[in-house]
Amino acid sequence: MGCFCHGIDAVPEFIEYARRKAAEFQVEHLCTFEVNDIRTRVNDLPGYDIIILGAIGPVFGDYKTTLDKLSGCIKKKGFFIIDDGYVEENNGFEHPRLLTYNSILQQIESAGMKVIENNISEQNEIKELDDCIIEKITQRAYELIEKYPDKKQLFLDYIKCQENENEIMENNIVCSTMIIAEKDW
Repeated sequence: MGCFCHGIDAVPEFIEYARRKAAEFQVEHLCTFEVNDIRTRVNDLPGYDIIILGAIGPVFGDYKTTLDKLSGCIKKKGFFIIDDGYVEENNGFEHPRLLTYNSILQQIESAGMKVIENNISEQNEIKELDDCIIEKITQRAYELIEKYPDKKQLFLDYIKCQENENEIMENNIVCSTMIIAEKDW
């Protein structure tokens, strides 16, 4: 598409993976990736057409604060793509970090913005992806157990934690990708 991309992540391995993928798709000349914390880096980022928050949630505390902080980094008529999850209204499931869709909408509106599209992931897609991820996590955990047998319980606990998280994602959360823009967009 010929777009310039500036990727920021706190995990060096994720940035290295992004660099390899950019090279694989022959777009590295259009991409800049850096290891950094978006919460501190936000103060000197130029105006972008699109800001994507991929599965990191409202990184500045809540959606309103996150959108307010990042609004200074986006051009007029730009938009946000937020990949996250929420709890359906009145389903009985509670999570300390997740809100209902209506609560998210209220925060987005209080930031002077609106959701222009909400793409909800199919549960079978989530299950397939989760199964693939847990397989890789389990494989890597057992490799690490071989290398660090004294840390076996730590790795087994991590696998269990990921399995529990997958169970919640597959059964209690609506996974969605929202496109958010200013109200007059």
